[in-house]
Amino acid sequence: MLSPIAGQAGRELAARLADRELHSEVASPFVLALPRGGVPVADEVARVLHAPLDVLVVRKIGPPFNPELGVGALTGEDPPLYEERALAMLDLTPDQLGPQVARARGELHRREDLYRGGSPAPDLRGRTVVVVDDGLATGVTARAALRAVRRMEPARVALAAPVCSAEAATALAAEADDVVCTHQPRPFGSVGQWYADFEQVSDDEVIDVLRAAHAPG
Repeated sequence: MLSPIAGQAGRELAARLADRELHSEVASPFVLALPRGGVPVADEVARVLHAPLDVLVVRKIGPPFNPELGVGALTGEDPPLYEERALAMLDLTPDQLGPQVARARGELHRREDLYRGGSPAPDLRGRTVVVVDDGLATGVTARAALRAVRRMEPARVALAAPVCSAEAATALAAEADDVVCTHQPRPFGSVGQWYADFEQVSDDEVIDVLRAAHAPG
């Protein structure tokens, strides 16, 4: 079982990152949280690495009969990224998921507008970027995020989460320069079962964390 709140899990993850000295590999590290759950975790990581914090909004795409099951994900205006094996197992095609993609895209834009308030995305060129989520199950949302970050031309990209399935960590090693996971339990199940308290993070909490992170020092 992980620490009882995301902030404590974030401090454990931050300590692991600090031990690996990711922040010293390239000047000017930058922490990107995957909202909403990744934000309180990333806040602790940014504090330890003395790095700026921002968000990258990614939306999971689930089948109509189980919206929480991630068979795909999207960022910005990019086309959806699908887990082809999951689609095949469920006998689904991308065309059948059109309504789910439209809803996910709408929610993605709502969150971007709310969290960013019209501010431009950060300039990540030449920086070490640490992408942080609260956990990795299938890894599809993290994969979409990492590919979006790569297009911003960072020098190095690390993916960090307090808890990951071994399968996701292995698969995502091909997408990131480093994958850092505090816990890789077997069998995995779901992210939430490894937190003593897995309450949903609200939009207001995300906004509060970002405002504090962006406030003049």
